[in-house]
Amino acid sequence: MDLKVRLCVLLLVLGCCSPGLRGQVEEEEGPGPDLDVEDELDDLGEELQDGEVEPEEADAPPPGPPPAPKVTYKAPEPMGEHFFAESFDRGNLDSWVVSKAKKEDIDEEIAKYDGKWSVEEMKDGKLPGDMGLVLKSRAKHHAISAQLLRPFMFDTKPLILQYEVNFQTGIDCGGAYVKLLSQTPDLNLDEFVDKTPYTIMFGPDKCGEDYKLHFIFRHKNPKTGEYEEKHAKKPDAELRSFYTDKKTHLYTLVVNPDNSFEILVDQTLVNSGSLLTDMTPPVNPPAEVEDPEDQRPEDWDERPKIQDPDAVKPDDWDEDAPAQVPDESAVKPDGWLDDEPEYTSDPDAVKPEDWDEDMDGEWEAPQVPNPACETAPGCGAWQRPMIDNPNHRGKWKAPMIDNPNYQGLWKPRKVANPAFFEDLHPFRMNPFSAVGLELWSMSSDIFFDNFFITNDRVTAERWATDGWGLKKAAEGAAEPGLATQMMTAAEERPWLWVVYVLTVALPLVLIIFFCCTGKKKTPAAVADYKKTDEPQPDVKEEEEEEVEKEEKIEADQAKEDKSLPAEKKSDAEDSPAEKEGEEEEEEANKEEDDEEEDEAAAGEKLDEDVLRRSPRNRVRKD
Repeated sequence: MDLKVRLCVLLLVLGCCSPGLRGQVEEEEGPGPDLDVEDELDDLGEELQDGEVEPEEADAPPPGPPPAPKVTYKAPEPMGEHFFAESFDRGNLDSWVVSKAKKEDIDEEIAKYDGKWSVEEMKDGKLPGDMGLVLKSRAKHHAISAQLLRPFMFDTKPLILQYEVNFQTGIDCGGAYVKLLSQTPDLNLDEFVDKTPYTIMFGPDKCGEDYKLHFIFRHKNPKTGEYEEKHAKKPDAELRSFYTDKKTHLYTLVVNPDNSFEILVDQTLVNSGSLLTDMTPPVNPPAEVEDPEDQRPEDWDERPKIQDPDAVKPDDWDEDAPAQVPDESAVKPDGWLDDEPEYTSDPDAVKPEDWDEDMDGEWEAPQVPNPACETAPGCGAWQRPMIDNPNHRGKWKAPMIDNPNYQGLWKPRKVANPAFFEDLHPFRMNPFSAVGLELWSMSSDIFFDNFFITNDRVTAERWATDGWGLKKAAEGAAEPGLATQMMTAAEERPWLWVVYVLTVALPLVLIIFFCCTGKKKTPAAVADYKKTDEPQPDVKEEEEEEVEKEEKIEADQAKEDKSLPAEKKSDAEDSPAEKEGEEEEEEANKEEDDEEEDEAAAGEKLDEDVLRRSPRNRVRKD
């Protein structure tokens, strides 16, 4: 039994662990010739005995996990047509302008854009030499911007904007969105504020548990000349992990000349739609609106149902009948103590020494349950229990019927919208000539990198591969193993421990159960049978088994005696009387063997019959 358990556990452990061990060996050593482990251990033991291995080497700690493969950083270089490219690998902000303005209509203490910016590497960066723009201050206004190489014109080619963000310390409340500043004669980057005109705002924003990914563009009303913000619909994809995993993510916006747009995170589509139909409020106003001067007529009936005016209350309808009445069939239980109160004064209570009857009033002992009622069904005046009154019907109301005068819900009539216009090409937005970050955040150390604006998808993908693709490879190489990831996930969601335990323990228990359980009865179980004198028809006694074994041995010996050596046969031929006696003896032995075999067969049949009928149904067969 113990051997089977050990073999099952050993096979289970080897089956679970061998793939991981084999993978680790292949990663560390690569493919190679087979090694004789015993020879290697013997050689190592001889070296230790001969003193060939130095003490430092003998006491050296076991090697840890293999080091992560290194990814060498190389600054991305813009190739192809582009309007803006910034990787911050020069280590300075020479091409950027930090705003010196103040916000209007706000307290003087927090009106300044005095948040600090810095160009540095990520705190836990996996690419030495990779620099980025870092928002350094908490609870402050930040504003910084840079000019494009040339203004972007919305004509026949798409707009592609992409950049990277890493919330190194997480994000409580704040944004990491970018603004494409409209080209205007009075654009001054030194005075960049929240009210500076922009064409598009795009990027992540979060406060509380509201995770957003903005895409807003400002549309000009062709009739009034005023600008109105148009917000894209909320993405259906789950965005939470982008704000909490402390990894670098690539945010991409594509706006096409056919008025379609795409929003991607890490080159995966998370939102898409049309500028004409998927923006709020819509670009084009409705052609008709409700007449504000229209009023509902006084005789307009909006009631779909009314009370039946011809209905009459039945004569037997009693509106005054109570909802409940005493149960007349109830009988007072025997032993009910009518003269005993349910509660009585505590006989052990003592008036406090500091009780002032002038101030506190006359002292009374506290009430306790009457001990005389503990054994009785009840105390005090008995009252019949209340039951629902079968005659109670409540206040009578006339039944409801369809209103013959129902005219439906009234709505004002529609009139032509005086502000109606139709812009079928909202893609043709105002040109922009600068890119800026105007942010307020309660978290610091937000990392920005690899801003890129172009009108060519191939160029944008090449830039993303050379920049963000390199970061992704480095972060992937340094990611913890599966076990560490599972532990981290369980720390965030403790209920995962239950899943882990069931996933590991249940297969283990089933394997041990099926491998190690058998029908052989243990000595303890046999001892239980011997503790009683009752007959056990389904179990053969040990004495009977021994007798059967001896009889079987004697029968086999008798069969062997039948085959006599050649010399004895010749002697038997010389003596006919002896030969005749031996033949009679052989026939007698044969008859005895046949009788024994018949008795054994009958005994087995009887045992099987008793076993089949036995309620214990326990089989003991050799």
